[in-house]
Amino acid sequence: MKQRYSVFSLVRNAFSSHENWSKAWRSPPLKPAYDVIIIGAGGHGLATAYYLAREFGITNVAVLEKGWLGGGNIARNTVTIRSNYMRDESIPFYVKSVEMFEGLTRELNFNMMHSKRSMIDVVQTYGRLRELRRRQLAMDIHGATYQQITTQELRRRIPALTGGGANARLPIIGGMVHTDAAVNRHDAVAWGYARGADSHGVEIHQQTEVTALIRGGDGAIAGVETNRGTIRAKQVVVAVSGHTTTLTETAGLRLPLRTMNLTAFVSEPVKPLIDVIVNCPDSGFYLSQSDKGEMVIGGAPDRGQSFRRDIKQHVFEDSVSMMLSLFPAFKKLKLMRQWGGHLDIAHDSSPIMSLTDVAGLIVTAGWWGGYKAIPAGGLTLAHLVAKGTPHPLMAAFTLNRFKSLDYVMESGTTTAR
Repeated sequence: MKQRYSVFSLVRNAFSSHENWSKAWRSPPLKPAYDVIIIGAGGHGLATAYYLAREFGITNVAVLEKGWLGGGNIARNTVTIRSNYMRDESIPFYVKSVEMFEGLTRELNFNMMHSKRSMIDVVQTYGRLRELRRRQLAMDIHGATYQQITTQELRRRIPALTGGGANARLPIIGGMVHTDAAVNRHDAVAWGYARGADSHGVEIHQQTEVTALIRGGDGAIAGVETNRGTIRAKQVVVAVSGHTTTLTETAGLRLPLRTMNLTAFVSEPVKPLIDVIVNCPDSGFYLSQSDKGEMVIGGAPDRGQSFRRDIKQHVFEDSVSMMLSLFPAFKKLKLMRQWGGHLDIAHDSSPIMSLTDVAGLIVTAGWWGGYKAIPAGGLTLAHLVAKGTPHPLMAAFTLNRFKSLDYVMESGTTTAR
């Protein structure tokens, strides 16, 4: 039984200089076989393991991570949680995920530092305004919040937004507010799910790199090859955003994905300036202010396929120049650090959660900004592993849609230009 975190346990451990806390998760010896292997100890992999154990009682599970727990894309994002999508297939899924995030601290007994602070889309073209109004009407059907506001109200809510005047190249003409949007701490999400999965008997193995998938004589998945030897399994889940095709092609499976780099950067801490998430789709950047006072800024992805994890100079310059056109005072900020994450993007910019032509091999991939999808993504993937059929929230996102050209086009929700 895991030690429960509370104000009382905090006070009690203070008397021992906090030296007697139990480990958040175990480091057990690696077994030769499991019922399920999940490749990738990021948000989706850990959430899937947790819900497999909690909801379906499947505990003979190993989560294999080539690096350290939570060191991949879950540590390389801008922690934005939202459900302002366009398609009827997408909106209910993300509404569910946003709802699950709100209760995650209590459920996992781990402080997510969840902050429901709204997202404001800054609109600078009438074509964008029509598109966002259309999105608003689609979201209304599913109970997601999205409302239009005037330019005056937008500037009142974001006082630092002093650019984009009437004489600007792209003047601000209004805004849209998504009040359900939030941010939280990405490390806490990974650690909370890891602790929860471990408490139900799931094994987490760091520094265990999967180098190839193994197929048996009947063509079905039989296990994986790792830097620590061969591990057998009846089912293997690939949850390694950015490196999905690198692994699936070792089993002869090709997927409709391409890998792209998405970067972000952070400024020095400054006094509180912005208490909402600001998204500027016409300019191609977004930002928010962290609890430490840093401005967290993201832009468009690399235009071509890329496995890099640093920032391209022209992408950085484009993002900064557009940001300064709306927030000219930010030219005084000093850049502290930058990072990049790998995204494997499907042709329609919607995720893939599916059984494959290799029996026993399941993939979750194509998450353009998959952080917001972690709770519902883990729950629905656990359902697919346990039941063998897609969860109703993800029924439209199988590989079958590419065979019938039944795409779920969601490119309008990204920052790509």
